[in-house]
Order: sequence, then C-alpha cells, then structure tokens
Amino acid sequence: MNSKKIGFIGLGLIGGSIAKAIRFYYPDYEIVAFDYNKETLAAATRESVIHVACTSIDDNFMRCDYIFLCAPAGFNTSYLDQLLPYLHRNLILTDVGSVKTPIHKEVTRLGLEEYFIGGHPMAGSEKSGFANSRPLLIENAYFILTPSEKTPKVKIDSYTAFVESLHAIPLVLDYHLHDQITGTISHLPHIVAASLVNFVRDTDTSDELMKHLAAGGFKDITRIASSSPTMWEHICIQNKENISHILDNYIQTLIQAKELIDRELTKNIYDMFDHSRNYRNSMPESSAGLIQKFFCIYCDIPDESGAIATIATILASNAVNIKNVGIVHNREFEEGVLRIEFYDETSLDKAVILLKRHRYVIYER
Repeated sequence: MNSKKIGFIGLGLIGGSIAKAIRFYYPDYEIVAFDYNKETLAAATRESVIHVACTSIDDNFMRCDYIFLCAPAGFNTSYLDQLLPYLHRNLILTDVGSVKTPIHKEVTRLGLEEYFIGGHPMAGSEKSGFANSRPLLIENAYFILTPSEKTPKVKIDSYTAFVESLHAIPLVLDYHLHDQITGTISHLPHIVAASLVNFVRDTDTSDELMKHLAAGGFKDITRIASSSPTMWEHICIQNKENISHILDNYIQTLIQAKELIDRELTKNIYDMFDHSRNYRNSMPESSAGLIQKFFCIYCDIPDESGAIATIATILASNAVNIKNVGIVHNREFEEGVLRIEFYDETSLDKAVILLKRHRYVIYER
C-alpha cells in the first residue's frame, strides 16, 4: 500500500490500539487525532503514535484516506456534521462502536452512505483509556464491517484488506444482525456480570464474608464488571430494543432453571449443565472475541520467605513480563496457590516452560 493519512476522533482503548497497530505495521502512514483529553494527546504524541494532535476537528483532517470515529457510541453520531467539510470521494469513514444501528440511521439521514462502513473490532479489556491500549489488541480478533447500502464495493474490499493487514479477521455483516449478535454475546454478559456483583454486594454479610471468600470462578465470570460505566451506559441505551428482548428471553431461562431445581428434576438439571459444558467446550480458542481473553497459570509454591520473588526473578531474567500476581486463598475452582497473569499467550507459554524447567508444578486453564 502507498502511504496514507489516517484520522482518529478519540484515542481511548480501541482507538489508541488501532492507531498503535497502524503505526506498528505502517510506520510511514500519517496519523492525526482529536481527543478532548489533552493528556491523551500528549501521551500519543510522546510515544510517536500520532503526528498531529488536534484540540478540535479542523483542517488537519483534510485529505484523510480513513477517519475512525472512536469516541463513546453516543457521541460518534454528533461528530458526523463536523466532518462534512473533510469528506471526499475516496474517503472511508468508519467507527468502532459496539452498536451499529443508531450511527447507520444518522449516516443515512445525512446522505453519507457512500463514505461510511461501520466497524467493530471484537476485542477489548476491562481496562479503558489510551494508557491501556496496545498494538496487538486487535490481532486475531474478529473485526466486523457493516457497510451501508450505497457503499461502493471497492471501498468494502479496500477496508477488508486493510483490516487483514493489521492481523485482525474481517467479517462483513448487516448492521441489524450485528446488533442482535453483540447484544447476546457481549452486552448481555456485561449486564449479567454487573448485576451479579451488585447482588453479592447487596446481600453480603456485615463483615463482607462473600467479598472475601469469592472464589476464582466468581471472579472469572464477573471480571468484565470492571469495564467502563460510561461506555456501557451508552451501549445499553444505543441497543436498548435488542437488549430488552434478549433480557426477556434470558430471564425466562433463569426461571426455567429455578423450576428444575424446585421440582428436583435431576435429569433435567444434569442436562442443563452437560449441554452448556459441551457447547462451551466446542467454542474455538484460536481467535480473540468480544470479551477480552486473559492468560494465567496457577502454581504450587512453598510457604516460605522469598518464594514469590524467586518466581518473579526467573521470569524477569528471561524477559517475561507479569501483568498480575496474587495468592489464591479460596481454591474451589482452581489448583495451585499462586495465580500469575500475563499480557499475552506467548508470555504464558514461555513462562510455563521456564517454571517447569525449575520443577514448579503448573496448572493451566
């Protein structure tokens, strides 16, 4: 590809990660960015991710080949009017929102369909902001493209090739279908996780025994409750019709589970868990998904001074970075007393080899 100019409106977790991926794979591309947060722009400039930091949407966005709308979903539509002076025939205007219907409706209202291809990289983290962005966040992640009805095929093909070149996996979908799918596999789990955490908080004992005894299984399925409240507020409102319908169906599923237990229908209870286990185990592990995968191992260590430091030294001396480490006090759902989390699968695999070489007992999940 020839050198191109890329514009970003917003440099949070996703916008920052895409910008870093472009800088990584295309170091000669020019990147300009606007963000309300001046510290974010300063950091992006300091790290040489962007060439031009904009405090408003101005003429720096002229002659862009792509403009990525990466603000919270509720704000992206409001920027469309401001971008009108900078649209040209070859421009591809896109977004990264988890909900596609509202922005497609606004694009149609403004007559911008020939420029617009909705985008949704199915990757993320419970952490937000540019500080947590990284160039490999979208690697091997599905990257949904939702073209408008009037989007030229040449633009769809070009954007598809661009996404592939960033090592993501493009998939073209109708935007209505996209919102139904993400409502079920992304939006519902976040609502369930937040509701479950709040339920435990509200029903905990006065000395917070539930909080302190919460096992790894509980923490695993509620980890996404740490996601940005602002982002999820926008998503719930933007996709409210799909989410409401999906919640109705899910509530019925919970009622059915309660009835099975109340009536002691042991065979049906067994089938419920057996079917879920089989379906869950059939899901591919080879690609990233909407909910960020985490990479951790559990390790048996002696209860003695310096035990954790020894492991940290082994890994650090071999250039393996640790994301998080902690003692597991409730091992209802995991073996091993020490939990070590890594940033990526490569680091995890290397750590397993190193620690086994030093005769540590390792449990992988």
